[in-house]
Amino acid sequence: MVNYNFEITWFNEEARSELLGSFEHLPANIKERSALPYLLKGRLGKNGANREELLQFYLLLGKGRFSRNDLMNILTGQADATPKQREESLAELRPNGTLVQLPLNLRLENNELAHYCVYASYYREGILFIHLPNHAESESLLGLLERRDEVIRNLLKKHLPVLTDVAVLVADLQSSVRICTELPPEEYFELINQIWAAMEPIFRKYYGTHGKHVGDGMVYYFFPQPDCNYIFNALMCAQEMKAAMRRISKAWQLRKNWMNELYLNTGLNEGHEWLGIFHIETKVEFTVLGDTINHAARLSDFSRGGAIWATKNLLGKLPAKERQRVKFGIRRKDAEGREVFVGAFYSRISELAYLNDAVRNEKLNDIAALPVTEIMEIGA
Repeated sequence: MVNYNFEITWFNEEARSELLGSFEHLPANIKERSALPYLLKGRLGKNGANREELLQFYLLLGKGRFSRNDLMNILTGQADATPKQREESLAELRPNGTLVQLPLNLRLENNELAHYCVYASYYREGILFIHLPNHAESESLLGLLERRDEVIRNLLKKHLPVLTDVAVLVADLQSSVRICTELPPEEYFELINQIWAAMEPIFRKYYGTHGKHVGDGMVYYFFPQPDCNYIFNALMCAQEMKAAMRRISKAWQLRKNWMNELYLNTGLNEGHEWLGIFHIETKVEFTVLGDTINHAARLSDFSRGGAIWATKNLLGKLPAKERQRVKFGIRRKDAEGREVFVGAFYSRISELAYLNDAVRNEKLNDIAALPVTEIMEIGA
């Protein structure tokens, strides 16, 4: 299994011996796990006749977000495939685009041509490649792959902890205790479920991964992607979540005839951290260890009124072109006590005490010196 940067996250022993070469352990750093060098060191990849075939085949499939033309290009590269076979292979695409079945022809050590069937099953967490000889039984395999929840749960349990770049978004419902007290239990649960349902398509749109979080808040992880910037994805996700929360707040104001404003207070940070899995029999959760998530959670605690706060570290890693699209800065008070906005500016949490009584909370002491800024909007 690989992620969408084609970095190995899991393999079985058959894949190691046939495809990936001889090694004891994968490197801890995910950036050193690119599948292509391993494919070329494997038993089949050492054959010069197979190298270009393997590279073209897996690299194009590894992009993950491909068009029909991409697939046709892959199939066109199969010299022994007839036009009918190519169309039949394309027809193997499931309606939801999550499973692809394609032919692959490779030379064995004795130079005989071996015919394989490669299944690529696509998940939000990555791509599972299954490499079968054409004569092997595949019906039971296809049946298994159709049970997506079961497959991904079992795969994730075997996910190896890795060091990876990650952007973290933590969002909490402001005054959730008071809201829970004021609403009947069934309405409170309805509200929380409505919030989660509204946010789900947004975080999927920007390739977010659910993280472990307690209570009615949410944690999303954003990992490097082959065709977009994961940090900018986190920022865009936060902005769209804020807009969605405004709509939910207005709907509940009309429904309940109350003056309450509902806010998701958001903190964003980026870092290089350990990613691992916590799991029990029926549940699997991604977890990131380290200061990156801790600081994002503290920023969410600091935020008020649905504001999005981000670290200087996160914005500093954006390319200049994308950073120019982000309006950010600090609201200050002038000599007459009027609030003014200072654009493209950062400040330490300890110097923003006048904005937020929450900074007096002891759990924010560990980010008192953290340079942060408020994200106001993101332009087109």
